[in-house]
Amino acid sequence: MRLTGIGVGRTVAVGPVKRMPDPLPEPPEGATHAGADAEIARTRSALQQVAAELNERGRRAGGEARNVLEAQALMAEDPSLVDDVVARITAGRTGERAVFEAFLEFQVMLVGLGGYMAERATDLGDVAQRVIARLTGVRAPGVPESDTPFVLVARDLAPADTALLDLDKVLALITSDGGPTSHTAILARAKSIPAIVGVGGAQQLAEGQLVIADASTGEIEADPDDAAVADAQRRIEERRAMLNAPITPGALGDGTRIALLANLGNAKDAAGAVELGAEGVGLFRTEFLFLDSRSAPTVQEQRDQYIALLKAFSGKKVVVRALDAGADKPLAFLNDTEEENPALGLRGLRVLRAHEDILREQLTALAEADAATEADLWVMAPMVSEPEESEYFTALARELGIATAGVMVEVPSSALLAAQILESADFVSIGTNDLTQYTLAADRLLGTVANFQDPWHPAVLRLVAEVGRAGAAAGKSVGICGEAAADPQLAVVLVGLGATSLSMTPAALADVRAELLTVTLDEARARAAAALAAPSAAAARAAAASLV
Repeated sequence: MRLTGIGVGRTVAVGPVKRMPDPLPEPPEGATHAGADAEIARTRSALQQVAAELNERGRRAGGEARNVLEAQALMAEDPSLVDDVVARITAGRTGERAVFEAFLEFQVMLVGLGGYMAERATDLGDVAQRVIARLTGVRAPGVPESDTPFVLVARDLAPADTALLDLDKVLALITSDGGPTSHTAILARAKSIPAIVGVGGAQQLAEGQLVIADASTGEIEADPDDAAVADAQRRIEERRAMLNAPITPGALGDGTRIALLANLGNAKDAAGAVELGAEGVGLFRTEFLFLDSRSAPTVQEQRDQYIALLKAFSGKKVVVRALDAGADKPLAFLNDTEEENPALGLRGLRVLRAHEDILREQLTALAEADAATEADLWVMAPMVSEPEESEYFTALARELGIATAGVMVEVPSSALLAAQILESADFVSIGTNDLTQYTLAADRLLGTVANFQDPWHPAVLRLVAEVGRAGAAAGKSVGICGEAAADPQLAVVLVGLGATSLSMTPAALADVRAELLTVTLDEARARAAAALAAPSAAAARAAAASLV
């Protein structure tokens, strides 16, 4: 039996299947409790214990996983949710039923908001399961224990489970839900675990069944013969040798240089990125400075963080994205009114223009940090949709002391008008996550449309090609900073379309570096042309792979 999904990485794993336990059953609707006060106290205690457990898991996991888990812990003690649970218990429901109903209602609301908020619905459901498990005295659903290595099969994985996977035991991940930008995919890349997501037939895989999970092709072979297993084992050994090889600058087989950069969300992760071979930073997300604040951080506070980042990459390129707020990342001091469809509303540069003082302070802090360090600072604006916005941002950035100012291409209009945008911008960087969702009208974090959220889609690739042509004509840099750059085979195609640098989660750098060395620029262009001519994402993958 062969199954297919979306592969994350280029590695392969062989092992027996272990399945995630099914979710806990829905608590009975008609059950009652002995007394509201005691039931409320019992439930509050369970919520607090789950929050403490998630915080502890985050502390042990560190990095990006810590942020995710700490956000989950806050959910467990969210005042509005707790008040809702208490009200339901007071009305006669048990703690288990009250938690189930209150969290489910909030989940439905988050799904309706779409984007980042819709992804939070999955995290919220995991919190509810953990609280209900504590209340009923059973083990919360999670990664099964095993004395031997295994391939984990699940509907999806909660961040709390993915963050602390035992890498000596979990050989690969297979999920029926999710897409290439889901938490499972992102954390799998960060941990260098092969994963195949969006596998429709994953539930057919039986406990203990031997499988080969090939992330490079997105294929799963169940009950493989000895020859297939031997071939997979050979590829595993080849990859181990590749990972132990000396780190070299990113380049194609013919010597064409392609800078390999890191996507970072915090200055403290810089050292780890350098160790993994990052030649600089292609996307530094500044939201972490703002998201937990009721007011914008001061110029001094921002400058200190930027200096720490720039010092870690002295002499190297560091691309910083101006605050990308709104839509899935609302901020109280910027987004104080509700919008019907925030993903298409006041977000990115649009909201910064409406609060120009915030933008001026951030650019001032960046310019001061640049003057105090030796890195090559580039600054770009998020969510730019037309040339006038590029003119506005680059002029303001230069006024405030930024030497190199550019914009992100995340919507089809900016891709189609890239030539005009590059008349003012010093460079462009393509955010493939948003470009894909806006091109295909498919929220990148909703499982119901995950099959559309694929940057291999020829419509997305044609927009990338348009930007690549504009960059080449203007003699300016075209970077890729979305998750697409972390897909080694797609990275080759993106270079063939005109990308001059690739930025990704640091753990993906080794795989992408190795893949680029296998092709010349002409071969990369040939694969890109084949993918462009295909009618679908799956066909584009197959067309490019046929030229390997």
